[in-house]
Amino acid sequence: MTRKETVERLETAVYTVPTDAPEADGTLSWDSTTLVLATVRCGPVTGIGYTYAPAAAARVIDDLLADVVVGRPALDVPGMNEAMQRAVRNVGLPGVAAQAVSAVDIALWDCKARLLDLSLADLLGAAREDVPVYGSGGFTTYDAERQDRQLRGWAQEQGIPRVKIKIGESWGRCEERDLRRVAAARASIGDTTELFVDANGAYGAKQAVRVAAVLADEGVTWFEEPVSSDHLTTLARIRDRVTADVTAGEYGYTLPYFEHMLAAGAVDCLQADVTRCGGITVWLRAAALAQARGVDISGHCAPHAHAHVAMAVPNLRHLEWFHDHVRIERLLFDGVLDPVGGSIDPRGRTAPGLGLTLNNERAQRYRVS
Repeated sequence: MTRKETVERLETAVYTVPTDAPEADGTLSWDSTTLVLATVRCGPVTGIGYTYAPAAAARVIDDLLADVVVGRPALDVPGMNEAMQRAVRNVGLPGVAAQAVSAVDIALWDCKARLLDLSLADLLGAAREDVPVYGSGGFTTYDAERQDRQLRGWAQEQGIPRVKIKIGESWGRCEERDLRRVAAARASIGDTTELFVDANGAYGAKQAVRVAAVLADEGVTWFEEPVSSDHLTTLARIRDRVTADVTAGEYGYTLPYFEHMLAAGAVDCLQADVTRCGGITVWLRAAALAQARGVDISGHCAPHAHAHVAMAVPNLRHLEWFHDHVRIERLLFDGVLDPVGGSIDPRGRTAPGLGLTLNNERAQRYRVS
């Protein structure tokens, strides 16, 4: 290829996949998940990126972002990211617009790597040998048998040495059941597997501290969003009073959000979601902000969108192997990764870029627009 290769087209598609059982966390319930796919066409190659977002994200891409990237040099991804962020100024970047930018940014990086016939991990450059993952699910709607089966599947069958369940059921009103489920989770996985919990901001501040004391007895080492991540001062105070690592950041849609969270001393490990924060371009910058403060970063959900960029940062702690998104990515794409043993390495795949190819035959039944 030459530097004359330009982005020729940007297209979208929307897929909605029902869950395999009713699901809920501490503050929300759902029975389906929507994936918005961005496809970049450039000369002989096609790049894909995606976000888990409402179909409105596709409209943002079609109406506001396509004209911004079409015709620009395909190698200049950071420049296109900046142009896209400026293009959504009046509609507001945080939220759906940031998710739209993220999907396109991922597609542009995939396209660039494919033009150079490299895996994205090789294009970015590896800073580590592999990417540790943790099994994530354990929804509050699960009964004891389903939770046990899922946790044992990760810990025993796949050899993943760290798992996470949801707590904070019904905005923290089912505290006793939360604690019973944590105890049951520990019994399922044994003493050698790390146990994480995620309250999705459901608890009050003092309630979170009380719950954390019991969690410590079960060896819980990761307490995600004990309170809303909107309240950074409160999150920081809880962090000072509990033994588990306090983590948050999945709702970061802009780089300043992560700087504010780090400056507040609110987290022991920063979470960032490549499908929300502005894509691979911004995720790398968030990781650098965290590293400058001696803080690790963890990839939130969408494991195949994170796998390559996660290889590129030295301060990565792990990547969330989230039940819903793993299931959807296996349904829609060929080239998915295997987490057996507790880590993945996306290099050396058959296909360059992200290593993913949309399977149109399987995907078509879920397409809604």
